[in-house]
Amino acid sequence: MRTTGMRTRRTAPGALTAVAALTVLCGCTVQPVDGGGGDGKARSPVHIQLPGGTRPATPPTTPTPAAPPTPAAPPTPVAPVPSSPATRPPAVTLPAAPAAVLWRRGDSGPGVRELQARLRQTQWLFDGPTGTYDDLTERAVSGFQGKRGLPRTGAVDTVTWRRLVGMSREPGTWDLYLMGGQPAGPPDPRCLTGRVLCIDKTSRTLRWMVDGRTVSTMAVRFGATGTPTREGVFHVYWKSRNHWSTLYDSSMPYAMFFSGGQAVHYSNDFAARGYAGGSHGCVNVRDEAAIAALYGQVRDGDRVVVHR
Repeated sequence: MRTTGMRTRRTAPGALTAVAALTVLCGCTVQPVDGGGGDGKARSPVHIQLPGGTRPATPPTTPTPAAPPTPAAPPTPVAPVPSSPATRPPAVTLPAAPAAVLWRRGDSGPGVRELQARLRQTQWLFDGPTGTYDDLTERAVSGFQGKRGLPRTGAVDTVTWRRLVGMSREPGTWDLYLMGGQPAGPPDPRCLTGRVLCIDKTSRTLRWMVDGRTVSTMAVRFGATGTPTREGVFHVYWKSRNHWSTLYDSSMPYAMFFSGGQAVHYSNDFAARGYAGGSHGCVNVRDEAAIAALYGQVRDGDRVVVHR
């Protein structure tokens, strides 16, 4: 320790030890206090000389680990913006396919017969059924269509048919053949020889047969419940072309009597109402041309077989 005329300065032993260690590491030198640069100024007894005359480097810092990346939030869905009527493309309306036509004028068959039966039920047709799509049927269909707001084509398409079926019931056999036209049933064995008027109550038909061959057939009508037509084997005993019944005060053209007052003859009522009515026991025929031809061929004595 040196006294310089100033206040005595004491240096802690620990501080001197730290300075000594620093001098070793950094190349420091200890100089006298007054042996400085000759400028008479007091200096520190320890002079630190860094190699190369550079300033001490900042000690490296330990890098802080980077925080894990925050997961990105899912994108917010964007609702589509509806286009305005001004920018929306115009809708294209395709024309509806026309309904398929089932029957039209000139057609024939079971389907037409059912059509006519249903038209009769709905009071649009008053003729038939005949099984033939004629002018009367066409007019009836056109009227039905117009009443229901359908195109009045007069032809039955699928739309018209569905409407008609929904307004009517399933026709029975005698609705379909209300005015005749039904097929004849098989002939009775008693009709297979000779000349026979073979009359079938089940099919409501008459076959004119000669030696087992059918010459003609026609629809017939029989007696009502209280006056049934008798069944069995008979013979024609009298023919009367323009007969008039005094008992019933009615016309009986082309009458061929076979059992008492019962005869095969033409009937205006059968022609007009079909099977909606009945006879007083006679066998009625509604086709005047057919029975006129039959009347010309049948002879007195020809056999008559009425069967079921």
